[in-house]
Amino acid sequence: MASVTLKNIHKVYDNDVVAVQNFNLDIADKEFMVIVGPSGCGKTTTILIIAGLLFPDEGSVVMDGKDKTPGRHGGDMRLIMGKGRDVRLMTIYGYARLVAYTSDLKLVADILERFEVKDGREFTLTLRPGHKWSDGQPFTAEDFRYYWEDMATNKKLSPLGPRKKLLVGKELPEFRVIDERTVRYTWSRPNPFFLAGMASAAPLFIYRPAHYMKRFHARYSDAAGLKKMAEKERLMDWSALHQSKDRMYTLDNPEMPTLQPWMNTTKPPSQRFVFVRNPFFHRVDAAGRQLPYIDRVIMNISLRDLIPAKTGAGESDLQSRYIAFEDYTFLKESEKRYDQSVYLWRTVKGSHIAIYPNLNTKDKVWRKILRDVRFRRALSLAIDRNEINQVAYFGLARGGNNSIIEESPLFRPEYRTLWAGFDLARANRLLDEMGLDKKDGDGIRLLPDGRSAVIAIDTSGEKTEITDILELIHDTWLKAGIKMLPRPAQRDIFRNRVFSGDSKMAVWSGLSNGIPTADMAPDEFVPTRQYQLQWPKWGKFMETNGKAGEPPDLPEAKQLLDLMSAWNNASGLSEQEEIWHRILKIHSEQVFSIGIINRTLQPVVVNNRLRNVPVEGFHNWNPGAYFGIYRPDTFWFAVKGQGKGKG
Repeated sequence: MASVTLKNIHKVYDNDVVAVQNFNLDIADKEFMVIVGPSGCGKTTTILIIAGLLFPDEGSVVMDGKDKTPGRHGGDMRLIMGKGRDVRLMTIYGYARLVAYTSDLKLVADILERFEVKDGREFTLTLRPGHKWSDGQPFTAEDFRYYWEDMATNKKLSPLGPRKKLLVGKELPEFRVIDERTVRYTWSRPNPFFLAGMASAAPLFIYRPAHYMKRFHARYSDAAGLKKMAEKERLMDWSALHQSKDRMYTLDNPEMPTLQPWMNTTKPPSQRFVFVRNPFFHRVDAAGRQLPYIDRVIMNISLRDLIPAKTGAGESDLQSRYIAFEDYTFLKESEKRYDQSVYLWRTVKGSHIAIYPNLNTKDKVWRKILRDVRFRRALSLAIDRNEINQVAYFGLARGGNNSIIEESPLFRPEYRTLWAGFDLARANRLLDEMGLDKKDGDGIRLLPDGRSAVIAIDTSGEKTEITDILELIHDTWLKAGIKMLPRPAQRDIFRNRVFSGDSKMAVWSGLSNGIPTADMAPDEFVPTRQYQLQWPKWGKFMETNGKAGEPPDLPEAKQLLDLMSAWNNASGLSEQEEIWHRILKIHSEQVFSIGIINRTLQPVVVNNRLRNVPVEGFHNWNPGAYFGIYRPDTFWFAVKGQGKGKG
């Protein structure tokens, strides 16, 4: 059952017969209603509109608070981005995946007709009958076979082997083509990363358009012809040519067929990218009409600093990228001048901003200090999160650790609050207990080698918001005898400092998934990859199977890795949940990263004619794919005068 509201429904047929005029109706959940009246009064028209089988000329149909008015095909949706490589966001926003998350984080078949899982280790994937690539060629099991045999396990194209999510330990799957529409992947042990990997914002693509990619592969094409093509594009050999054409995620090769709702027609570099409707897209609406509704997406490239102003001037129909909460007041004022609305979606990261002590720093004195949990706890206790919330976020966010948030079924209050209260006296006691009880003439604590405890915090220098927050933290850390100096740099330089160990501490966003369920991998809490700024060398070691980086040598880090292994081999959801709580407990006690603020609000600016965009939602990279989880292929433009487009 569901509540149904009709707002100002108006419908005129082609013969100028007015079937329904300014009709309003409210039906509560579980309420039974019968519409009666003489022939021609509009009963059937109203029912067809509610069922999504007929389109009203004006008005809207709202079910359970969500606009379910049948969509109208057509129109161009404008986006503004800050760089050419942002074309990849159309793969993220489009969110066509073999399996995908729903808005309540359930995994369902999407591109697939269905999938079957046996014992967590055998996955049978069945394709939709008649499904085609954007160029009209069939999408079949051959596209999966090509990827596995000719790309993932080809030493020239994948010198490091298949993607890690395709491995269980070091074990490759047994891949089998069952028939033209069915493939199967089997491991001897469970692979809990496989489905989630395919559903992520940056997905595990285990297929390619074989009919297109074979043109650039030495197994299928003439060597002389491939050499000529490679030389023409100034590439070394056929493998470099193949990789230059393989742009499934980045979506910047207009020639490559896609399964996304819109396909790119513009070759980079460009200041304006045009994406047109995929005529063979697999999704349909409730009436069986093909999606997406919108004809074209126009992505204009601008200087990123100008994007808030351009958005406020009505130059974008849907914008969250490159705007922040600090722009909210200005953007809200724009509602008076332009036909647009500013929604506030909740972010669900572990922490909107977090500080990462680099446990792999080259400086041996600082490394020993940073690995002492008392130091990390003291720094966390010396942050006045309430002040930061009031000053930077008008009290609308919440202070706490870089951990899971209330919306996660795994949440416990102590995961957010442990060592996260503002307590300068306790922070100073912890630092004294460490032996950092001597100070210089300015009141800064002295390190064991006599240096003052002045710590540079590396930032990417991209947001004034971070600078403002660090200034507030600087003042309270100073009262604990620690002096902090922000050190901004370009993103690549920033990351290289952290990865190499030159950095002692860095600032970045917190955990990307603050709303995990027990069946989602806890790998963000464990040393698993280099991009984890608190232990980049340990992460690199695990990421490369020991070929690079440094082996973890902190007992608690080793314990996390053991728990990760146990989660990988867990027999069921209850065991996975128990392991999750052990990991979260260690993480909150050890303060491996210092969370500052979470549950912040993200402005989303929406053209009032753009329908089906939720007024309230969560804005997140993974899971979520930003707009992707709300299926932008169902967004549509109302005609002028049809009222505001509320989700």
